Amino acid sequence: MRVVILCGGESSERDVSLASGSSVARALLERGHDVVLVDPAAAVPVLAGPLRPGDVVDRIAVGKEPPSSSGRERLRSRMHAALTGGPVLELLRGAELVFLALHGGWGEDGHVQALLEMAGVRFTGAGSAACAAAWHKGRAQAVLGAAGVPVAERVLWRPAADEVPQGVKRLVAAGPVVAKPVADGSSVSVHRVDSLPQLAQLAAEVRSGEVEMLVEPFLPGREFTVAVIGDEVLPVVEIELTTPVFDYAAKYQPGAVSEVCPARIPAEFAGRMQELARRAHQALGFGSAAYSRTDFRCDPSGEPMCLETNALPGLTAGSLVPRAAAGAGWTYPDLIQRLVDLSTR
Repeated sequence: MRVVILCGGESSERDVSLASGSSVARALLERGHDVVLVDPAAAVPVLAGPLRPGDVVDRIAVGKEPPSSSGRERLRSRMHAALTGGPVLELLRGAELVFLALHGGWGEDGHVQALLEMAGVRFTGAGSAACAAAWHKGRAQAVLGAAGVPVAERVLWRPAADEVPQGVKRLVAAGPVVAKPVADGSSVSVHRVDSLPQLAQLAAEVRSGEVEMLVEPFLPGREFTVAVIGDEVLPVVEIELTTPVFDYAAKYQPGAVSEVCPARIPAEFAGRMQELARRAHQALGFGSAAYSRTDFRCDPSGEPMCLETNALPGLTAGSLVPRAAAGAGWTYPDLIQRLVDLSTR
């Protein structure tokens, strides 16, 4: 097939996306596809290609910190122009499939999917409506809770406002909390907060922007994630942390955490989380042609609570979905081919 890979983009996960794109390109070439690697937010969008089986694609490493947000508006302007007209759009329309290796921002909140849908372009992953439903953590957790997926109590808070909501103060007084952007990925800007003075410091750091935060109790138990590929639920992955939260640096720096798949847990417990992940996948509108990854952390009694469901989870060689695929006996190229097959059947 002629496949265009979209990666990079304008979000805080830009570096992760570029690394995913290069990994996906190598896998597609190994499976005999022709590939063009495109970053729609770059000044020169075509990063590589046309590539044919046997060609070499350089690996891209992920830095310790997410890229600065200072140039985000410029990246968004380029990205919008590339996806709505000109040679990039023609390249997408000429492909048999667009493989979305974008993470976060417009690549995961439904913007890019909506543009591709309007252009009549076939792409991997969920459609615009499901992506939008999953992207806002507050609204997604409301949907999941209504569907019977256990979620923690949560309060939304915009630090730019003068007053800290009473609900946030109550949660902090009851014990540690986690504060994170209500719409972001790769655990960017995730903070553990132990006191009101620490909360005030966090508010001062983020007050300059219009960031909406989600505040929820810190869950002290074990952390797990479950991927759903079409109609198939993969083995549970346990994330063994050496830090209080699974933040950006822990996710993408080798050796920062241990990821065990299949998780060393009783079969009944694993099956329960797999069923919850399937229920989350379906409740948010992910169909049999889509894939997702649902994250859990256990409360003090050991019960798994759903943190979020990711519409376009990372696809670097060390990401969690490839780790789960390996636990199911799939190679990385097997996984990527299955994602292609979901979109073309």
